[in-house]
This record gives sequence, structure tokens and C-alpha cells, in this order.
Amino acid sequence: MPKKIVIIGSGFSSLSAACYLAQAGNEVHLYEKNDTLGGRARQLKEEGFTFDMGPSWYWMPDIFEKFFGDFNKKVSDFYLLEKLNPAYYVWFKDEVVTIGDTLDKIATEFERIEPGSSPQLKKFIKNAGVNYDIAINDVVNKPGLSPFELVTPETAVRVNQFFKTISDDVRKAFKNEKLVSILEFPVLFLGAKPNNTPAFYRFMNYADFGLGTWHPKGGMHEVIKGMIKLAHSLGVKTHTSAGASKILVDQGKVQGIIVNGETITADYVVSGADYHHSETLLDPSYRQYTEKYWDSRVFAPSSLLFYVGFDKKFDNVAHHNLFFDTDFDQHARTIYDDLAWPEEPLFYANFPSVSDETMAPEGKENGFFLIPIAPGVEDTQALRDQYFDIIMERLERLSGQNFRNHIIFKKSFCVDDFVSEYNSYKGNAYGMANTLKQTAFLRPNLRSKKVKNLYFTGQLTVPGPGVPPALISGKLVSQLISKSIK
Repeated sequence: MPKKIVIIGSGFSSLSAACYLAQAGNEVHLYEKNDTLGGRARQLKEEGFTFDMGPSWYWMPDIFEKFFGDFNKKVSDFYLLEKLNPAYYVWFKDEVVTIGDTLDKIATEFERIEPGSSPQLKKFIKNAGVNYDIAINDVVNKPGLSPFELVTPETAVRVNQFFKTISDDVRKAFKNEKLVSILEFPVLFLGAKPNNTPAFYRFMNYADFGLGTWHPKGGMHEVIKGMIKLAHSLGVKTHTSAGASKILVDQGKVQGIIVNGETITADYVVSGADYHHSETLLDPSYRQYTEKYWDSRVFAPSSLLFYVGFDKKFDNVAHHNLFFDTDFDQHARTIYDDLAWPEEPLFYANFPSVSDETMAPEGKENGFFLIPIAPGVEDTQALRDQYFDIIMERLERLSGQNFRNHIIFKKSFCVDDFVSEYNSYKGNAYGMANTLKQTAFLRPNLRSKKVKNLYFTGQLTVPGPGVPPALISGKLVSQLISKSIK
């Protein structure tokens, strides 16, 4: 029998859950506190420039294809996808390393930097590919209800990889610090330091070098638009400027939510909003996790973001650029261990208009800049200005070009904005880190232990941070609900 299901939030996981639940024949309503859909993957349009406000990397294209394939659709039914070449540049003090669009090209670049490393890289990525298949087809598609979900013939023979770290594996195979930094970089998408992330997660290296880096024409928000179109075609009703202020419970069973003072009844409630915030919408007796619990978790970084429009095109920059011209380990220690602002931050620069002319007016450049910072740090305009100058000075020095004199638009987004716009715990940007003690069944549950018919989805629960995991999270929670309904 179809049920009325209310979903809080409209990010990737919420939209994913909405599509699957509507496909199963349920009446699905999705409520978003902001005035546009997409959650952290919203879009900013100013003075002819188009900015993705959140996710900007398109990895694991197979996950997106599987999602749309579940509805007898293809990615190409909703947006045009291009494989980037180069995938990205990595800027060091003395050179720029080019990550190409094939493993052979990347291996040639590795060989240039560390003679003899090419065969090692191909072996490393081959093994990472095996882990990828196991992870995607096995581990991440489990709802995290039991530790036994992780025990399969494939994971059993790789159990040591859960007790070694990415850093151990990378440094065993490669000696050059530049190559080590490049291979450790993808785990930042998992929200933890390489020396705290289980070696099993090296499957992210396969996602990077094996599957490549892609770009949906028009930006990452095109994926959201495609999902919204799919959701509407399945009958999902979406509501904006509709923040939930209360999750209603009676005798241990969810009854609905309050939105803008109005009671919305429902048979099931799913929250894709920040998990900690979602539990504050419940009376204290119905909350599963204490403030002490949340404070003890290892959270992924927050970010200082800048959206910048320039009045000219620039030379020698790629679509994606990583600036590793300072100490990678020191930056990680500062934001994970010291919970402070980094003195010499690594940063990321995205110029999507290099590859996609729709992202900026003709003859102009769109710039998106990101500095990983600790969640919960002080956020002031003075600090934002200070760090913008720091990264601009380094960008100009390393590229040999003037950027600051060509700015015609600039907007920043930081810890306080993550809190106000997304109710993000301590202003984190990526959720909870995938450390060994925060993997699978050790993460906050998809299903409430205290309230019947209340569920959660998104980056703080299973399977973890990142856009592809968010799509999977929505599917997992929909499967649990469908099983409950039967």
C-alpha cells in the first residue's frame, strides 16, 4: 500500500531517495529551507557568470549512470558529459605536474618525476581497481546495520587493508614526495588525513586515475537539474522556502513535520539535512546521539570558498588546479589536529570556463577557489580577506599573471554560511570523515533507533561523504523504507 513520505532537504541524497520512493508508488513530498533546490550543490549566477556553489568534481561516472539507469534513463538524457584532458594540474613550488586523461599519460608523467615509478603506478592502480569493484558492488551498497555486512570472501582476504592506512600503501610504493602528495590527495574527498584512512579506500585512486575526471556542461548543478526533472516526472512534489522546524512524534512513531508553522502529516519522514541538526528537530528523548557523541566525532574539513568573475581569459591554468606548493602534512595537521587556521594553506582553484564556455561571458573567466579549513573555527570578514590575498599572491607568483586587477565580481562562503545556509554541524563542508572507527555500521544510522518510520540520509550517515556516496545513500534508505512497508 502506497505511503505518504516527507523528505527534508533537497541535496543529492534527498533527491535520490525521493526518486526511488516515488518509483515504488509512494506519495513523496520534498521540503527545502532555501529558495532553490540542490542543497550544497546549488548554483550562483551573477553578472553572466555561473558558479557551482558546492561540489565541482565529477568522479565515478558509473555511479551516475547506475542511478539514472535504475529509472530506465541515461545520463545523456539529462546533461552532456565531457572527460577532461588534462584532468587537472598540480602546482608545486618548482613545477606543474599534469594529470592527463589516461593512465598511460599519467604514468609517463610519474616516470619523468621518479624514474622507475611507471610500472609501480600501473600495479598500484590495478589493485585499486579491484578494491573499487568490491567497494562499489559490495561494501558501500550495504545499509550499515551490522558489522557482518563487511564480511565477504573479498573483504576477508583484504582485512589487513582496514588496519593499514592509505599513507602506508602510497609511501611503500613511491618515494618522491610530489607523487606521494598526488596519490594521497583523493582521500581528502573522504574527509580524513591519509594516515587515518584505511588502505582499502585506495579505490579512490582508481576513481581518479582509472576512471578519470569529467565535467557536465553547464556545471555540477546540471546533475541536480536532471534529478529534479526525473523526480517531477515520477510525481515527487517539491517545496522551496520550506524549512522544517519540528519532527513530530507520537508514542514513538513519526507523525510528520512542521513547516512554516503548518503541520505536514506523513507515514514516513526522511531527513537529508545535516544529521545533527535533524535530531535537534526532535524532542530530546527521541534523539539517538548526544552532544558529547557529536563532539567526539572526526569531522571532515570546512571550507573557505570564493566565487570570482574575471574580465579576461588566463593562460596556463586548467579546469581543475591543486596548489601543493606548501607542506601538505602541516596543513592537514593544522586543520585536523589543531583545529586552527592554516598559516600556509593548500588550496584548489577551479576555472570551469577553460573547458565550458557557458560558465562565463565571452572573453571572461570564472574562478572558484577553495581552502580546506577546520570546522568550527572563527569566521570573520577580515580572515576571509586575509586568506584571499594569500592565495591570490601565490596564484599570481606561480602562474606569472595578474589576477587581482581583473576581478569584476567576488563572493565568499565560509563556516558561518555553512551553518546558516545548511544547518551544518560546526560548519563542516563534507560531513563525517571515513576513518576506521567511522566506517559502515560505525556511522550514524540510516534508520532511527528510537522513532519508528524516521530515517536519515546524506553525508553524515552511510556510506559517507561525496556526491556518488550521496546518490547511494538515498537508494539505501529507500530500500529500507520499501522493505518496512512490505
